[in-house]
Amino acid sequence: MLARLIPQDGGKPITITQDVTVVGRKSGLCDLTIDSDSISKMHCLVVKTDGLLFVRDLGSTNGTKVNDQRVIRGALLPGDELAFASTKFKVHLGPGEPEVGPDERTEMIEGPLEEPDDSEPEFDVLRDSDDSAVEIE
Repeated sequence: MLARLIPQDGGKPITITQDVTVVGRKSGLCDLTIDSDSISKMHCLVVKTDGLLFVRDLGSTNGTKVNDQRVIRGALLPGDELAFASTKFKVHLGPGEPEVGPDERTEMIEGPLEEPDDSEPEFDVLRDSDDSAVEIE
């Protein structure tokens, strides 16, 4: 699942890659650092699990809001507006490119695919109660 926070001010989208992301102002302590005086040093957590995003405020001074409602914790849905103090993001959840590890490789299969032989119809064989075959197309 691809989880992104899209800044409402037109900035570059932020991809949430970790299962637990600490959001705040303090670099070195937070996974996602937002340079704004209205953001607390450790503002909130964003948790990615089972195709969902959850947010939990960490007692921030200016709060965390989902769709303009201040929350302590809550689930995020695609299209929700998530605000850390006055910094607003649109939540994007959806299918994305699979993450490939450094030891994983993909291979391209080259050559034409074999077309099925349509000259004979395929049949499933069922057995009647007297064990005789019954063909079904």
